[in-house]
Amino acid sequence: MWMSELSKRSGLPVPTIKYYLREELLPPGEAVGATRANYDDSHVRRLRLVRALTDVAGMRLDDVRGVLAAIDDTSLSWHEAIGSAHTRLAPLVADSGSEAEQSRVQAVLDRHGWQLDEHSRHRDALAGALAALTTLGHPPKDELLDTYAEAADLIAEHDVGSMRETDRAAAAEHAVVSTLLLEPVLLTMRRIAQENASRRRSR
Repeated sequence: MWMSELSKRSGLPVPTIKYYLREELLPPGEAVGATRANYDDSHVRRLRLVRALTDVAGMRLDDVRGVLAAIDDTSLSWHEAIGSAHTRLAPLVADSGSEAEQSRVQAVLDRHGWQLDEHSRHRDALAGALAALTTLGHPPKDELLDTYAEAADLIAEHDVGSMRETDRAAAAEHAVVSTLLLEPVLLTMRRIAQENASRRRSR
């Protein structure tokens, strides 16, 4: 397809596509003459992924470039490639908690057999959330954290199980879009469940 068709199918304007080409976020098409190139479905899929990473996840281009490099690196496992996108979804936090909160996070990981990359942002994000709760006088008990962990394990198994391991780019897009766009669904369903749990207790 020509650039105009690529723009139509991807939903991105031509100037944006050309910018991604200059930034090497999109591989070049097959040159046809001095000023024209042909593109195929792989370019449409790559643009969908870049759009998910930038528009949905709000990633900086340096992070996007890192995700794409991991996906294209066939020496990396499927887990490592998809993980490159997923680990970048955790926000950079100003307060990563005290040593006590960091220890609580590690204890939760140990109790549930979870492992995190040593540079994972999730560790600091969770410790920072625990620190905020502690500051407000509402530190969560281990029982609550374990209940959340068990529920999260169940949800994660379903999420990851729905990804196709054969298509790394599609799986990375799915990881980003489903994680971020389904989080409001998860939060709202939790609130609905709380409302109904309260109703049952009041009978």
